[in-house]
Amino acid sequence: MESVLDDVLPKPYGPQAIVMEAARYAALGGGKRLRPFLMVETAQIFGHDSKDMWHVAAALEGLHVYSLIHDDLPCMDDDDLRRGKPTVHKAYDEAIAVLAGDALLTRSFGIIAETHFPPQIKSELIAKLARAAGMMGMIGGQVVDMTVPETGRDEALITNLQNMKTGALISFAVEAGAIIGGANPVQRKNLMDYAALIGLAFQIKDDILDVEGDTSLMGKAVGKDAGLGKATFVSILGLDAAKQRAQDMGQYAKDKLVDFGAEAAMLRDTVDFILNRQL
Repeated sequence: MESVLDDVLPKPYGPQAIVMEAARYAALGGGKRLRPFLMVETAQIFGHDSKDMWHVAAALEGLHVYSLIHDDLPCMDDDDLRRGKPTVHKAYDEAIAVLAGDALLTRSFGIIAETHFPPQIKSELIAKLARAAGMMGMIGGQVVDMTVPETGRDEALITNLQNMKTGALISFAVEAGAIIGGANPVQRKNLMDYAALIGLAFQIKDDILDVEGDTSLMGKAVGKDAGLGKATFVSILGLDAAKQRAQDMGQYAKDKLVDFGAEAAMLRDTVDFILNRQL
């Protein structure tokens, strides 16, 4: 993934070189790469592996990185550390951080458009990524997170919020792999159910790590949610119940992969990675 991202992101040149440099600073050299990993592994269940598939995965990762750059801005979460290094607005400045995020967002759709997939597949991927990233997905979730008072949040609202903010891109990753791989409707539905479950488990684990995590391992600040009095799965359910909920979601997710047999071994193992990760 690192190699593909290096290939599809412009090298710094010309008077605008700083924005290219900032985009590459954010996208290269770190991160779990979970979303592109899920996309590639899902496509490979159906025997598909191509340069174009990897480029779509890079587009997804680029869009995810754009969201991280913007989330870290002072007007959003105001974070100083991301992936073990200064956030983009700290390494450069706020204006360049905004523009670097914008550049990664727009480049992502360009990357998909430049692939050699049939037009109907390209258009479906672009439309679904736009929805997952937009007002009905990631951006919508961020708006809810910023505007709904903590006192007005219950488990149902937080679940819906995280389905948009975190789950939407994870769901796109799996669905994109299914589209590229040529999954039939039943297979696609099972994979989408799997994606929704691991997306929720991922966020619950994030909330747990904000309580128990180690900054030196995670590469970002911990304890912020409690410090801000933020409603999370941990604050609503309690730490032990949140851990059990994540485990239950993980098992339900694995159950959705039964019909795929040995080909889905890596997707099953990904559930364990999500539940056991320390970063």
